[in-house]
Amino acid sequence: MTVDWIWSNLGQIGTLFLNHVWLTVLPTLIGLIISIPLGWWAHRSGRGGALIVGTAGLLYTIPSLALFILLPSILGTRILDPLNVVIALTVYTLALLVRVVVDGLGSVPHETVAAAEAMGYRAWQRLLLVELPVAVPVIIAGLRVAVVSNVSIVTMAALIGIPQLGTLFTQGFQLRLMVPLLTGILLCVLLAIALDQLLIRTGRIATPWRRTEVPA
Repeated sequence: MTVDWIWSNLGQIGTLFLNHVWLTVLPTLIGLIISIPLGWWAHRSGRGGALIVGTAGLLYTIPSLALFILLPSILGTRILDPLNVVIALTVYTLALLVRVVVDGLGSVPHETVAAAEAMGYRAWQRLLLVELPVAVPVIIAGLRVAVVSNVSIVTMAALIGIPQLGTLFTQGFQLRLMVPLLTGILLCVLLAIALDQLLIRTGRIATPWRRTEVPA
């Protein structure tokens, strides 16, 4: 029964998996791109930065299902438009990563920033060539949390009819079958692990100096 169900629904499972991948990865990337300048601004703004970080943190407290339902009335989109999911997850990614970027930039030694200033680097040059590379490990750690969280949150979109791996959960409940449920859970776990490992490897590639260890 298990193998037969999976085999007969293999095409659907593959489509749902691919939908889940892009609904997870796209908002994570958009959120990262927006959070870097926003976090940099917050890092340099003192009290204004605290307000930005606090506001971003509050956004994460909004229930995902409520946001999926609320966005169409704000944006004028259809309830079944995947754009609602992308925007909602971008908001959640921003809520997580703004503080992470601030913490990452704050971890850069003052001496390093001062040396870059002495060499005549402009603010944007210091950010791109000095501060961000040093902050990469902290940002990658936060990004790992964000992407795994997004893999989970995407499944909630099945309740409003957006097809992805969460659809297997609703099918399992409706048909009272364990196979779709277990298949969806397993694929979500595997996707989260794969994306997490990809980020770990990306972080290692982006920080080659951290791979050089002094022999004991």
